[in-house]
Amino acid sequence: MAKVNWNLDTAHSEVGFSVKHMMISKAKGTFDSFDAKINADAADLTDADIELTIDVASINTRNNDRDDHLRSADFFDVENYPKITFQATDIEKSGNEYKVTGNLTIKETTKPVTLDVEFEGQSKDPMSGSMVAGFSGSTSINRKEFGLTWNASLETGGVLVGEDVKINFELELQKPE
Repeated sequence: MAKVNWNLDTAHSEVGFSVKHMMISKAKGTFDSFDAKINADAADLTDADIELTIDVASINTRNNDRDDHLRSADFFDVENYPKITFQATDIEKSGNEYKVTGNLTIKETTKPVTLDVEFEGQSKDPMSGSMVAGFSGSTSINRKEFGLTWNASLETGGVLVGEDVKINFELELQKPE
């Protein structure tokens, strides 16, 4: 099958994260505004062109005060660094799973990251008649490596926010007619 430009179905896609909170639980959130440019044969991503852009101001942890703090200069500094980007540079396939390596940029710091991605399959959408493909995946990063260094010590020991952030995503792509 030839490579085609797939459209992101934002209503059926999500980019989320989780990070340790107070050393005892996890704070979770999503980015509600993001876009993906994917030129690929959905059944074989090994030569795909993949680029993801996240609007950092769209961060949503279901707590307005925390979201405002995350948007501030203490963390993402959205006024100066409004986007997070990922650009794939190498893709390896093993069955329905992929290792998608690329450059992740947060606050103008770019580092290589490998995403574990699973091809969930393709189906014809009964509403639109278009072919759709699904992908899910995850990775972990150390937030301090990207300049997200703010923290607070806890009276009981440890810190308020963990260093390791798990990023997960679900993407539904629609093949143009």
